[in-house]
Amino acid sequence: MTKNLFDAISTIKYTVTASDGKTPVNQNESPNPEISSLVFDSRDVKPGSLFFALPGTHTTGNVFISKAIENGAAAIVFEGEVSPCASTSLAATPSAGSAPQHPQPVFIRVDDARKVMAPVAANFYDNPSSKLGIIGVTGTEGKSSTVSFVWQLLCLTGHKAGFISTVQYSLGGEAIANPQHQTTPEATIIQRQLYEMVENGCEYAVVETSSHGLSPKLNRTGNLLFDAGIFMNVTLEHLEFHGTFEQYRDDKANLFRKLDEHNHEKLILGKKVKIPSFGIVNLEDESASYFIKATKQPVLGFTTEGKAGKSAAEGTEAKPLPKIPSSIPVLLGRNIASARFGLTFDMTEPHVIDEHAKPLPPKVFHVKSSLPGAFNTYNLMAAIEAVSRLTGTDIEKVASLVEKLVPVKGRMTVIDKGQPFELIVDYAHTPSSFETIFPPLRRRCSGKMIALFGSGGERDTKKRPLQGEIAARFCDIVILTDEDPRGEDSVALLRDIAVGSEKCGKVMDKDLFITPDRPSAIRQAFKMAGKNDIVLLLGKAHENSIIYKDSVMPYDEIAEAEKALKEIGF
Repeated sequence: MTKNLFDAISTIKYTVTASDGKTPVNQNESPNPEISSLVFDSRDVKPGSLFFALPGTHTTGNVFISKAIENGAAAIVFEGEVSPCASTSLAATPSAGSAPQHPQPVFIRVDDARKVMAPVAANFYDNPSSKLGIIGVTGTEGKSSTVSFVWQLLCLTGHKAGFISTVQYSLGGEAIANPQHQTTPEATIIQRQLYEMVENGCEYAVVETSSHGLSPKLNRTGNLLFDAGIFMNVTLEHLEFHGTFEQYRDDKANLFRKLDEHNHEKLILGKKVKIPSFGIVNLEDESASYFIKATKQPVLGFTTEGKAGKSAAEGTEAKPLPKIPSSIPVLLGRNIASARFGLTFDMTEPHVIDEHAKPLPPKVFHVKSSLPGAFNTYNLMAAIEAVSRLTGTDIEKVASLVEKLVPVKGRMTVIDKGQPFELIVDYAHTPSSFETIFPPLRRRCSGKMIALFGSGGERDTKKRPLQGEIAARFCDIVILTDEDPRGEDSVALLRDIAVGSEKCGKVMDKDLFITPDRPSAIRQAFKMAGKNDIVLLLGKAHENSIIYKDSVMPYDEIAEAEKALKEIGF
C-alpha cells in the first residue's frame, strides 16, 4: 500500500513548514513524496515512512524527529516546537565514505499529532472498517476471552473473520501471539491489520476495545465504523489515566455511541451489505443501563441471575442485582456447573414472541464447554448472542458449537505435569477479577490456596491494598512479586499490596511474603504446595516480558512454571 503524502493526509487540517517547524511553506512548492508506511516509533522508520511525533507521558516524540530523519522518514507529522536537533541533522554534511543522505522530509504541523493519526491511517488504508462487519468488546474483565470466542464462533459458522486482542490477533488465518503490552493498539496498527483482513477475504473483525482505546484523548479507535458493541462489566481500574470512575465508564461507553455514527451499509467481499447493528450488555452490572442509554441501536442483555460472578460468592450478603429493563430481550444462563476441566450450563430466552407478537414457550438448551471457570458463562453467553444476531444463525445452533472452542492462553490455564497440587495461570490483576475467580476455587479446594501476584507500576495505586485484602480473605498463603514495576521501587510497590493482606490477618514471612523476583517466587510457592492444594500464578499470563525502570526482561509465565516443575521432578 502506497499513497502520495498529500493524498494520505487529505482528511486533516495541517500546515506545511520548513524544518524549523515554524516557517510556512507553500504546498504547491513542496515535494509530495510517496508514503509506504505509517509509524510512531522512530526506530521503525525506513525510507518512505510518514512519522508521527506523538506527545508522551515522560517525553515528546519531537525529540525523536532527528532519529526519524536519519532513518529516512519521507515526512514528519508534529505538534508544538520542533527540536533544534532536527534542523541540525538536516544541515549535517555526510562524511566521506558514509551512507548517502536521504531526501529531506516534508514537515507537517498539526494541532494534535495523536488525534490526526486515526483519520490519516483510515484514509491511507482505504477505510477498511467500511469493508468489514466490526464488533467491539469492552469491559474491565472478560474482553480477551469474549473476543476469542466471538471470532471462533464466527469461523465455526462458516464466516471468515479476524480479531485484535490483548493476547492474540488474527488477520484471517491462525491466531498469532500479540507481542505488545497494549490491549487496543495505536490507530496505525489497527487500520493496517483491518486492511490486511480485507485483503485476506474476511467478512468480520472482532476488536478488543479498552478504555484507553476508546478515549478521545488517544483516539486509537477514531474512524472505526463499529456495527456491534459488547459490554461485559466495569469496575475500578486505570484511574491513573481517566482520573475518576465516572470518566473511565464514560470512555468505555464511547463504543456504544460509535454505533450511531454511521448507517452500517458496507461493502463486504465486493457486495453491498447492511450489517445488523446492536449492543449487548451484562445485565448484572450496575452500569448496564448507562450503556443501554448510550446508543439508539437495539440492545440485548444476558444474565446468570447472579449465579456465576461476585454475587454467587457473596450469597445472602450480595447486593441486589440491578432491575432488568422491560424493553430488553434477555438471555438467561442457569444450572451452572464448573469443574477443573470444564463448564456446563443451560440457556433460555424467556420472552420469545412469534411473528404475530404472541409469546412462545421458552426453549431451554444445554451448553457444554471445556473451558474452566463459572465466570466464562458470561463470556460465552455474550459471544453466542453476538454471533447469532450478526450472522442470522439460530442461537441454539451457535450454542452447540461452544464445545469446539479453544481456551485462551493464560485465561484459567491449567498446567498438569503430574505434580500433587493444582496449578492455574490466569491474567486476573484487579480487585473485581480476584472476587470472581477466588470464591469458586475456594469452595472446591480441600487443601491450601496459594496466590502469587503483583501490581503494575505507574498505574492505579488505589487497587493495590484491595488486591491484598481480597487475596488474604480467600487464600491461605499470599506471595507478592513483580508484575511490571516500571519506574517504581519493587518492594515499596509490593508493600502497598501487603497493607491490605495484613489488614485481614496475614503475617509477614508466615503466610505473607514479598519476593520481587518472579521466577524465585514461583519456586517458593511450589515448595509450599502439597497434595490437594491450588497454586494460582496471576497477572502475567500471556505477556512476554516484565517491565522495569531501565530494562525489559523477556518472560513467559507458563514456560517458567513448567521449568520450575521440571526442577522438582515433574
